[in-house]
Amino acid sequence: MYPALVFVFIAILVVILIARTAVVVPQQSAYVVENLGKYSRTLQAGFHILVPFIERVAYRHSLKEQALDVAEQVCITRDNVQVAVDAVLYMQVLDPHLASYGITNYNFAIAQLAQTTLRSEIGKIELDKTFEARGTINANVVAELDKASVVWGVKVMRYEIKNITPPKDVLSAMEKQMRAEREKRAVVLTSEGERDAKINQAEGEKQRVIKASEATKQQQINEAEGQASAILAVATATAEGLRRVGGALGERGGIEAMQLRIGEEYVRQFGKLAKDSTTLVVPAQLTDLASIVTMATSIARKPPAPPVAGG
Repeated sequence: MYPALVFVFIAILVVILIARTAVVVPQQSAYVVENLGKYSRTLQAGFHILVPFIERVAYRHSLKEQALDVAEQVCITRDNVQVAVDAVLYMQVLDPHLASYGITNYNFAIAQLAQTTLRSEIGKIELDKTFEARGTINANVVAELDKASVVWGVKVMRYEIKNITPPKDVLSAMEKQMRAEREKRAVVLTSEGERDAKINQAEGEKQRVIKASEATKQQQINEAEGQASAILAVATATAEGLRRVGGALGERGGIEAMQLRIGEEYVRQFGKLAKDSTTLVVPAQLTDLASIVTMATSIARKPPAPPVAGG
């Protein structure tokens, strides 16, 4: 019976030893092993056996990217305005050995360093620029954290500002300023619209006047051309009539016909003059119809004047 108890005791002892010395490291994790209190090695993912009572797992690190919330803090801008800022940073352990022995608590150290660096960056810019300069602030904080965390075996991947909260009175003033800016832009846009409308209206009126003047000009040109054509046609017809009259006078009986026509016209015009006027003054020669006809006949028989040289 004693041998059986001894066997059971040995079996239990072996199980305990295996449980204490066998280590399974998960994926994306790293364990730091110490040998009698001194750094021995870093275990990567997989199954490992430690030397009983000599080696032990001193530190366990996750190699995944970690998100660390940076507590809200009050910062003072360049124009002496207090703002509350909270942020989040993302980091990753690259060297488990340095992360174990380079600093006691790298999470706390990085969070504190991020806060002090953020206060320094906020103090360089004015309140109005803090909202639009988030990208620059984030990049500067990451650069400063990288310089310090490299000896801790930690890499700061990103830093993001979540909220920037000014005091209530400053927020009220900013809202009034933004409202005033919007109203100003609205007034400017309205005035520009009215100006453009007036310019377009004046340009349209100008074009209308130009078109009307061009139409009037063309109308006057057309009327002048029509009048010139009419005058030319009348002159041409008159000249043709005179030529025909002159030709008819040279024919047989032409002179007698002319004398008859002159007499008829004389009598008709004189009768019209006597009808339209209440007072009639008759010249001495005007009663002598024969003398009038003789004078017209002599004019008709007078030869034409010779043409002027060079005319």
